[in-house]
Amino acid sequence: MSFAKTLSAESAEELAISALAYLARNPEALGRFLSLTGIGPADIREAARERGFLAGVLEFFLADESLLLAFVEEVQLRPTMVAAARYALVGESEL
Repeated sequence: MSFAKTLSAESAEELAISALAYLARNPEALGRFLSLTGIGPADIREAARERGFLAGVLEFFLADESLLLAFVEEVQLRPTMVAAARYALVGESEL
């Protein structure tokens, strides 16, 4: 997976969707995510169309260092790119 140093909103969405797919392969982390968000498994696909939800996925990774590091290792990305993607999705107004 390749992302530019500054991410467009579209690239940030791709990264967040990759992170969501990573969560789907990690039942324990997915369970924690669903519990924190209050969203049901059946509603994830619909929610993933919203930038705010995708930013929340990235925030979940940023709050769990071991999960973040495992994900970025898999996708060959610096951890700071996850924070950059979150910023690209919601901007300064929601930091």
